[in-house]
Amino acid sequence: MELQNTVKEALNALYHHPDDSIRLQADRWLQDFQRTLDAWQVADNLLHDSSSNLETLIFCSQTLKSKVQRDFEELPSEAFRPLRDSLNSLLKTFSKGPPKVRTQISLAVAALAVHVPAEDWGGGGIVIWLRDEINTHHEVIPSFLELLKVLPEEIFNYKIAARPDRRRQFEKELAAAIEVALSILTACLKINEFKEQVLEAFASWLRLRHRIPPSTLASHPLVLESLSSLNSDYLSEAPVNVISELIHYTAARNLDGISAQMPLIQVLVPQVMNLKSQLRDPEKDEEDIKAIARLFADLGDSYVELIATGSNDSMLIVHALLEVTSHPEYDIASMTFNFWHNLQISLIERDSYLFLGTEALVEAERNRRLQFFRSSYESLVSLVSFRVQFPLDYSDLSKEDQMDFKQTRYAVADVLIDAALVLGGEATLKILYVKLVEAVNSCLNVESSDWRPAEAALYCIRAISDYVSFDEAEFMPQIMALLPKLQNQPQLLHTVCLTVGAYSKWLDTAPNGMSFIPSVIEVLVNGMSVSEDSAAAASLAFRHICDDCGKKLCGSLDHLFQIYQRAVVGEGTFKFSAEDSLHVVEALSMVITELPADQAKKALEALCMPAVIPLQEIINHGPEVLGQKPSREVTVHIDRLANIFRYVNHAEAVADAIHRLWPIFKAIFDIRAWDTRTMESLCRACKHAVRTSKIYMGVTVGAMLEEIQGLYSQHHQSCFLYLSSEVIKIFGSDPSCASYLKSLIESLFSHTTCLLTRIQDFTSRPDIADDCFLLASRCIRYCPQIFFPSAIFSPLVDCSMIGVTVQHREASNSILSFLSDIFDLGNSSAGKQYVSIRDSVIVPRGGTLTRILIALLTGALPSSRLETVMYALLALSRAYGEKTIEWAKESVTLIPSTAVTDMEKTKFLQALSNAASGAKLDIITIPIEELSEVCRRNRTVHEIVQGVLRPLELHI
Repeated sequence: MELQNTVKEALNALYHHPDDSIRLQADRWLQDFQRTLDAWQVADNLLHDSSSNLETLIFCSQTLKSKVQRDFEELPSEAFRPLRDSLNSLLKTFSKGPPKVRTQISLAVAALAVHVPAEDWGGGGIVIWLRDEINTHHEVIPSFLELLKVLPEEIFNYKIAARPDRRRQFEKELAAAIEVALSILTACLKINEFKEQVLEAFASWLRLRHRIPPSTLASHPLVLESLSSLNSDYLSEAPVNVISELIHYTAARNLDGISAQMPLIQVLVPQVMNLKSQLRDPEKDEEDIKAIARLFADLGDSYVELIATGSNDSMLIVHALLEVTSHPEYDIASMTFNFWHNLQISLIERDSYLFLGTEALVEAERNRRLQFFRSSYESLVSLVSFRVQFPLDYSDLSKEDQMDFKQTRYAVADVLIDAALVLGGEATLKILYVKLVEAVNSCLNVESSDWRPAEAALYCIRAISDYVSFDEAEFMPQIMALLPKLQNQPQLLHTVCLTVGAYSKWLDTAPNGMSFIPSVIEVLVNGMSVSEDSAAAASLAFRHICDDCGKKLCGSLDHLFQIYQRAVVGEGTFKFSAEDSLHVVEALSMVITELPADQAKKALEALCMPAVIPLQEIINHGPEVLGQKPSREVTVHIDRLANIFRYVNHAEAVADAIHRLWPIFKAIFDIRAWDTRTMESLCRACKHAVRTSKIYMGVTVGAMLEEIQGLYSQHHQSCFLYLSSEVIKIFGSDPSCASYLKSLIESLFSHTTCLLTRIQDFTSRPDIADDCFLLASRCIRYCPQIFFPSAIFSPLVDCSMIGVTVQHREASNSILSFLSDIFDLGNSSAGKQYVSIRDSVIVPRGGTLTRILIALLTGALPSSRLETVMYALLALSRAYGEKTIEWAKESVTLIPSTAVTDMEKTKFLQALSNAASGAKLDIITIPIEELSEVCRRNRTVHEIVQGVLRPLELHI
């Protein structure tokens, strides 16, 4: 009683106390209380207490539901019947409400049914028990109908801590009881006030997709009642849900094929098609229109393969779907978008035609179908293109509404791509070009010109750019000629610039494309000056043009350098950010790539100067000034150099540039090694220089590595490790570098293993762990001859075992990948010669390693990492065969049978044995995944398993 009163007081404080800290304290206490054993009795007592208020009832019903779902194993087996009877009593008590409480009690009973085998309920399981209860307690039918509705839904509720075998058995029990369930619902259908509830429960049972003969369903009273409800003035949700589920039911793949479904399809489709006229009924409620549209969308999605055959009957559904697509409300129209996408796939992909046999028949049928649906997709383009037009009040919309509008544009762009795949890019372009011309003419003829229709047409034209032929000569020249004439409204100019960028390949390839380049570059320069958005779009488009038309622009380098100078130095009216200016840097770099080597060297030097001069000036002011400068004032210039080294594809020229710049870089390394942001920027520049120059950078790379090797021991910047991994990739197999690289990696790894001696170290510096083990994996791949014989291999394995439980995703994945690479060493011819060295390190640690991996699998890491953990465990099994099985057996034997049964352990060990024998992945993964699920099914089991495996308590 004292605890019950405390619960009431805590709830009162949670909902009504004015002090936030008291409310937070109450919330924490209540959460902790829900995990206790006492919560069962207290929640049950308060639910049976007629004086409990609504807040108490809701909390206690949620608590009881959660306890049944997650903690049922806490109770002794003899507690089942008293619990079931108490819940049954509560169902009757709350039959007329409150609805929230009744729902939670229903979910608790359903969870109990998932846990407890049918024979323990007596009389053949919960559904028959439910039928008997309804027969003797007519007054509480609402509660029992709600329970009947949630039962099939709970099969796939993984909050219920049932074992996989039991979950599968429960599904079979419900499948066997489906006729009883439908007979209960049919009987309750006769009571008018329960019709809505009955049909909702019917829809829930249909989702199980267990095969009731379609001929039986076609004349079933529940189906007939749902169909007749479609003709009522008010269309309620329940019958629509039933019809929707029936449509999906007939489309579910099964052994009998579509012919077996025809009796039900022939009943459903005409009734739904009769609703078409209501789509345009102005007196119809919008929710009703939405429900009808949903049914048409379901027809299209479910029967898309039949529709794609191009019969006259299928065209009736297509016309209805076009009617839905034309609805002014986007939420309704967009219901059909998935259908148009799937129909396109069915029409285009050759798999749809394989049954025809010969290539000639396939091509003939494909062309027939494409022609058959041509007019539909032409209509589709016209119906969706207007939806991308900016609303008049766009600037007044909330951020959320503006984001919704952008999502609408993305969705429409996808539909236009589907249309272009069916019609061809040129045919789609023609429709959109007509709309553009209409918009531009309207714009020019009206005094208060509206830019929005022209912008919308251009947005659509840009969306299909990948599907328009590079030599299209009818519409693209006219579009390109129009672009410079459009007004400088910022949003319109933004789309104009993006359109130019999208058709950069056309400008390069089309016979007269080159003639438009000067005018479109002027458009882009204009865009750089109008607004931040248009400047961002213009800089990106400028990059695309220089990338695709680089050869043709070599002769215009002086003009391009003028644009570059304005963009990088910041002189003039350009309005883009430093990040956007990088696109201009990349653009010039791409043009320089097309120059002959002798010219490229000089042009590269000019390209670097706007970034080099300010860096040199900072350095000239002395170490104190360099050390005190804000990071941004240094990195903005280094980032530009990084992009130059990345995109100027002249290895010798870049190597020469980095050699000349090395004194500047060294000064920054020496003075600002403490500054993570600057070091990351500088290492990125060095990485791109190494990647581009490769062996030509030999002299400078030695100085660079010497620098970072010395600095890493003092400042532990993770980017030093990342830069080293890039060097290993390029120089790792070069025998002349072996001695130097051995010294490098031993130094870096020995410092890292001293830094990471406890799991807390990995948690506080996950970046170091991530880059360290990425570097280690690179060493395995590119210089195993250095890595495996080195003294650092063994300590690094020990380090990985300490840190693999780190919760940081990237760090954990890098460590697991490192271990997998070690286990997979024998799979490559280059690695086989080091297997004996590997084994001398791994075998003595095999039992501990296996125990750690099983601990990760069973809950030490989140389930989202399961695939990576599983791969490492299977790689270990393939590498060590029976040894791994013995190691695994030692670990799983530690787990009590209350947490994991002997059968579950045996299945798991057999899966590892199958992996060692080279079995297919799908045979192996299910038992391993199920062991993971079983061990994570609730907090208690999770703690038991981790408590015995102790992955964090390593004594190596």
